[in-house]
Amino acid sequence: MKYAIIAALAAFTIASAQQQVTVGGGAPRIYIPAQGGFETYLSAAIVKKHVPVVVTEAAEQARFTLTGVIQQKEESTGGKIARCLFAYCAGIDGQQIETVKLIDARTKEIVWAYTVQKVGSHRYQSTAESVAKHLKQFLEKHQEVR
Repeated sequence: MKYAIIAALAAFTIASAQQQVTVGGGAPRIYIPAQGGFETYLSAAIVKKHVPVVVTEAAEQARFTLTGVIQQKEESTGGKIARCLFAYCAGIDGQQIETVKLIDARTKEIVWAYTVQKVGSHRYQSTAESVAKHLKQFLEKHQEVR
């Protein structure tokens, strides 16, 4: 019984993945290289925000590469105390900055870049969703890139 459920889930997952590729149709393929685990958040945000692209694991099949660098700045203990004593406590959790570039795989030109800064050093989902939202706006505005 347990194996039948696992097999059914695997079949559903494969069918869903095939349907998603079909739904992408003429949408450009984007490859997101490893970024210390943040690539998973970016992929999920792209799907959640309905960005008109297909994320692929095959770099050679991708029209674009979405590279990024995430920086986390933790507030020191002394900084937290000083901030709360003399100012206000907002931002004591540090900050997170993500910078991304969308690179055309054929020409190696940067066609779009974006930087987002979030208060709090562990705001991966929010940061990724901001990137996806702005990427979607860019692609919808610039149809010729697709």
